[in-house]
Amino acid sequence: MNIKKALLIACCLFLVIGLKAQDKSSVYTDQYRPQFHFSPQAHWMNDPNGMVYYNHTYHLFFQYYPNATVWGPMHWGHAESTDLIHWKQLPTALFPDSLGYIFSGSAVIDSNNTSGFGKNGKIPLVAIFTHHDPKGEKEGKDNFQNESLAYSLDNGTTWTKYKGNPVLKNPGIRDFRDPKVMWYAKEKKWVMTLATKDHITFYSAPDLKTWKKESEFGLTQGAHGGVWECPDLFPLKLNGKTYWVLIVNLNPGGPNGGSATQYFVGNFDGEKFTAMDTQTRWLDYGPDEYAGITWNNTGTRRIFLGWMSNWEYANQVPTEKWRNAMTIPRELSLKESKKGIVLASAPIPELKNIVAKTIQLKSISVNKVVDLSTKINGFNSQYTLKLNMVQLKDYTIRLSNKKGEELLIGYDQQKEQYFIDRTKSGKTDFQKDFSGRFTAPRLATAKASNLTLVVDKASVEVFADGGLTVMTCIFFPDSPYNNLTISSAGNLNLYNVQISALKSIWNK
Repeated sequence: MNIKKALLIACCLFLVIGLKAQDKSSVYTDQYRPQFHFSPQAHWMNDPNGMVYYNHTYHLFFQYYPNATVWGPMHWGHAESTDLIHWKQLPTALFPDSLGYIFSGSAVIDSNNTSGFGKNGKIPLVAIFTHHDPKGEKEGKDNFQNESLAYSLDNGTTWTKYKGNPVLKNPGIRDFRDPKVMWYAKEKKWVMTLATKDHITFYSAPDLKTWKKESEFGLTQGAHGGVWECPDLFPLKLNGKTYWVLIVNLNPGGPNGGSATQYFVGNFDGEKFTAMDTQTRWLDYGPDEYAGITWNNTGTRRIFLGWMSNWEYANQVPTEKWRNAMTIPRELSLKESKKGIVLASAPIPELKNIVAKTIQLKSISVNKVVDLSTKINGFNSQYTLKLNMVQLKDYTIRLSNKKGEELLIGYDQQKEQYFIDRTKSGKTDFQKDFSGRFTAPRLATAKASNLTLVVDKASVEVFADGGLTVMTCIFFPDSPYNNLTISSAGNLNLYNVQISALKSIWNK
């Protein structure tokens, strides 16, 4: 090969590689694309699945349809991270087969090889998921959802489905899905928390294969405006005492309409869950957090992730190449409140790793309007805003653009409610219930208050009073919200205001 030809080939290869790199980097610059939340490179995504920490890596699987931007035959997509912030999307992990679509579920590390899937000393990563048979559903059968297994011996890169699937057959319940499995060390058995129509059924197995029914919960407890889905069960400590938390996602029937995540606090004895009271509690009061569960194998740390959308309009939101994103990961804890013991959420501290710049302001008195727009110049609608106040009073935070589109976030002292109003937020006409004002109760008892907003292009996550009250909301303005103001008629004193710009997690 002569030198001229070799140079030509090298130039062509360089051009191709450069174009591919350019295509990849430009994927995450389209309108409304979150810059530090996980979203798929393209196509449809919903529930987080199979979340597990293994070999210093956080695995995130998710409901995925790789052929369109609307819901379709479900696969398990796959992404991984070493810090819960920077995500790398990997090849699709699980595909539909003769038993049906691959619906939601969980993944565990079978360290003791109870399943027998381990070989040559390799510890198996085992996925437990729902096989959804669309033919059976169409024929009107009641047993078209069953629980199955797949395993990986190479850290989740490739998967083998168990030949004995399904391992838990449906007894005749139309909604029989979303197994969340954990190891219950006290009795050396696996426990499955399964959503069964409008309640929860617990199963146990020594080997992930031979499941027996233990008990049921929820027929007369909690909210029942829709089907129960995507449950989770785990222990948390408060003041040295261990409590058990049962998360149950509900659709519809949320506190602000459509999809939402409720939970119960109580006790689990290996067979039966008992709630401490009959209150209905919501993990997130906003319209756009659903199907949230926690990572397995993270020790005493409990990290939660939800789907940032709502089934009322998830198929219609105005994105073109991709559809839907996840919330930021959140650290869960138990705290005392005016409603007793509740589950509090906080943005994971790893967010500090992408802080580009922080502005700190002290002793600000808000009598009418304080304009902070110049403080977020160049932040590209990617920042956190933290407010600390000695005494909570009425206030409104306004995110807006030059077109007059706005998102309002604030507190109504008379009603003791936090609120988000996206009535004039931009594109709202793609679904009749998208526009609206959404509220959440204040659960803290102290006069002092704090608020953290996490803003990312077309979403906001609100954490009030140390995460006792949480709200998540998406929006679609024609241009970014580059203006930020805080208003109050009650002489609100902010002793600390902190604004931190956040860098994109996608390589550009």
